[in-house]
Amino acid sequence: MKDNYDLSKLSKPKKKRINSKTKGSTFERNIAKKLNERFNTKEFSRSPGSGAYATTHDLPEHLKLYGDLITPLDFRFVLELKNGYDKENLGGFFSSNSGIKKFIEQASIDAKKAKKDFMVIFKQSRKDTLCILDYNKAILDKIDSSSIDYLTMSKKYICLKLEDLLLFSDSFFSSKKYKKLYPELI
Repeated sequence: MKDNYDLSKLSKPKKKRINSKTKGSTFERNIAKKLNERFNTKEFSRSPGSGAYATTHDLPEHLKLYGDLITPLDFRFVLELKNGYDKENLGGFFSSNSGIKKFIEQASIDAKKAKKDFMVIFKQSRKDTLCILDYNKAILDKIDSSSIDYLTMSKKYICLKLEDLLLFSDSFFSSKKYKKLYPELI
């Protein structure tokens, strides 16, 4: 006896693989576009080699590129951008070998070399884009005086939505330290 049932519809089709390099590049371009719109400039763009350029090329200090985006010269932050990593969660802040901690560590190293602060911009599928910054009293004062939701992690990091951070004044994003280090360039 032979069954006349079509069972092919019961199996799930294979998911199409997403090229993570393409996904990351698209995310970097989208963030650069958003920052260019916010600051009314065209100076934000993807770094050649996606951030590795400063460590792989012998350039004068003022021309070295750190982070995943080229930023205006007096921009306060080195930007490390991460898209995907959907298995990461808040528990990662308490684990020394989590992806989130590695992102922060990488951004911190680049920021120290550039004599700037770091910002990790982190996006997971179907979730808000988040920013992770060094814990800083000035940032907390600015956040506390508004209705912005944020999270602090053991007085080391502050995490908030990118859309909320972009509401801060232009002066918040300006690097006074960098202006003092390289006044002839600004």
